[in-house]
Amino acid sequence: MAKKKIEELIYKERPLTRRGNEMFYGFIDDKFLVKLTVKESQSIDNLEVGTKIMVQLITNNTYLQGKERVIKQKEATGLYSALDLGFVWLDDALSFEA
Repeated sequence: MAKKKIEELIYKERPLTRRGNEMFYGFIDDKFLVKLTVKESQSIDNLEVGTKIMVQLITNNTYLQGKERVIKQKEATGLYSALDLGFVWLDDALSFEA
């Protein structure tokens, strides 16, 4: 059986990885990542669409646990506005650290 190649999703030149109701935006080697958690979803034409999404800017410091890793958080309506907010936060945090 041939293996399917899974293409990585890219949003504004950074990878977007999904695991269940959570998505991670950014490069795993960077100091910060954005975590997107779908809190509520709605079925539209047999497709589940996230309506309320928690956006969190987190540090990639593995010595910290849980809430200690969260730098900023906000609830967004819809995936596009959540990704857009996450992009701004991540871009700002990474450019500040450079």
